[in-house]
Amino acid sequence: MKVALEEAKKASGRQEIPVGAVVVCRDQIIARAHNLTETLNDPTAHAEMQAITAAATWLGGKYLTECTMYVTLEPCAMCAGALGWSQLPELVYGAPDEKKGYTLLTGQLLHPRTKVIKGVLEEQCRELMVSFFRRKRE
Repeated sequence: MKVALEEAKKASGRQEIPVGAVVVCRDQIIARAHNLTETLNDPTAHAEMQAITAAATWLGGKYLTECTMYVTLEPCAMCAGALGWSQLPELVYGAPDEKKGYTLLTGQLLHPRTKVIKGVLEEQCRELMVSFFRRKRE
């Protein structure tokens, strides 16, 4: 999660919403990413989507069946759906997203066997987001 936080800080430095994601496979980081929606003018360029693409490219296939994703903020419905399609077995996130998080919706977006661990370094993840938006409003 600390590497995902570093990615989130990179996003913040680019005036992107500070979300970072890392994919680990067999104890090795195979992808790291941060939000690029502003940079790419692409509403789908969330950190998770960027990390899924990079991990799938590294693995040479679309399934992340031996991977864990660490992300600083609870994924949105789009990202959770993509994680479900990738058959990710484990998702670890920091802060909940009380406005757009996937857990606000009913139905199964993640793969049925995906293990979810939430609240890892939650305060650091939340503070990064809060301070980013505080600076935006100044």
